[in-house]
Amino acid sequence: MGVEIERKFLVDHKKWEQVTKPEGNHFRQGYLLDEDNRTIRIRVTDKEGFITIKGATKGISRLEFEYSIPTDEGNALLDNFALSELDKTRYCLDFEGKLWEVDEFAGENSGLIMAEIELESEDEEFTLPHWITHEVSDDARYYNSNLSRNPFNGWAK
Repeated sequence: MGVEIERKFLVDHKKWEQVTKPEGNHFRQGYLLDEDNRTIRIRVTDKEGFITIKGATKGISRLEFEYSIPTDEGNALLDNFALSELDKTRYCLDFEGKLWEVDEFAGENSGLIMAEIELESEDEEFTLPHWITHEVSDDARYYNSNLSRNPFNGWAK
């Protein structure tokens, strides 16, 4: 059984532009089930697909199970069964020994740049990169499943 312990942060656009980044991966991501206490997500890149089942969030932790699926099947699931969908480009960077995943959102979520770090425990200490602004881990508006239904450009000012 997998447990995801994740914290989310907003990114300063100007500082992020100055960061030397690796090549990003475009994600097409949609939800087959999207309820308060569980989601089933399909994510597809150019090279691979995944189905992910997540449980209710408690603090910054939740159950998570993720499995590889063929890309063509992932696209077929999104095309035929997704309740909602979003697009983003993900950049994976190492900062002081920790992996940071930074998502630049597209479409109706364009303008949103969000960073995530997965931890071993909820109280694990880490250093924030200089391009982080503030934490949004507890703000449900920034959950990807919510962004797919209620996009950033509809509520951000």
